[in-house]
Amino acid sequence: MGQKIRYGFVIPNNVGVEDINDLIELGTRAEELGYDSIWVNHHVLHVGYVKERLGTKPYQDALTVLTWMASNTSTIKLGTSVLVMPYLHPMVLAKQLATLDQLSDGRLVIGLGAGSLPAENALLNVPYENRGTYCNEFIQVMKALWTDDKASFKGDYFEFDDLCSSPKPTQKPHPPIVVGGNRTPALRRVARYGDGWHPMNLSPDGVTRRLSKIEEEAKIVNRPPATSIVQVRLGMERVNPDSAAQYEAAGVTDLVMHVLSSDPDSQHTEMERFAAEMFH
Repeated sequence: MGQKIRYGFVIPNNVGVEDINDLIELGTRAEELGYDSIWVNHHVLHVGYVKERLGTKPYQDALTVLTWMASNTSTIKLGTSVLVMPYLHPMVLAKQLATLDQLSDGRLVIGLGAGSLPAENALLNVPYENRGTYCNEFIQVMKALWTDDKASFKGDYFEFDDLCSSPKPTQKPHPPIVVGGNRTPALRRVARYGDGWHPMNLSPDGVTRRLSKIEEEAKIVNRPPATSIVQVRLGMERVNPDSAAQYEAAGVTDLVMHVLSSDPDSQHTEMERFAAEMFH
């Protein structure tokens, strides 16, 4: 394609598309057009702003859709933007993601976040106020299970000794973990536990300021800063050659773009328009 910055397309499993086959067609077309990655969204229940947006229209499951995408594509990266950790269990998810990484021949990128919908946490009976420490342990547990046949961990939420989870991911030591979030606790999580950063709706200046914070936090724990993967998610309408150049200059490696429409034809139109403008 020639461009330095990479472009991802968010599959609209979160906007009420009725025919799930329309989602799969968008993923396969993204690969044909030359997008570098496709991404899925994650929520479990229709509450709060999800219910306000969708009513009873479908919000398809993230990992099921992504697995089907894996079977219908061959080269494009497959990402989660982002899985809400408090809604999940790290031991279960570690096995699911390792299996998906094998099925996709090592194409998985794991976006993880802490979430911001207290009502959903309450219904799922998982912590909200203490979700930050839960998420920090969550990432450490998955890494241990992916990299050690006799994994051990002791924390506030999880504790085990000599535990084996198999299969292991195809990518070694594990698929890249990109941590979502724009605020200081999330930036600290990026610096301590992430391989990259996956913020949403930031300007180039906002990226630059926060990258400095990530580098500062990384120094505290004597860890290389997780700044080699910086993926900003935003609306496709905000991206053009000039804005892409500004993001690239700010240190962004990927622009992960969504189209807010429940009409698959509109999704296709925007995807095609962008590819024609930016890839050739």
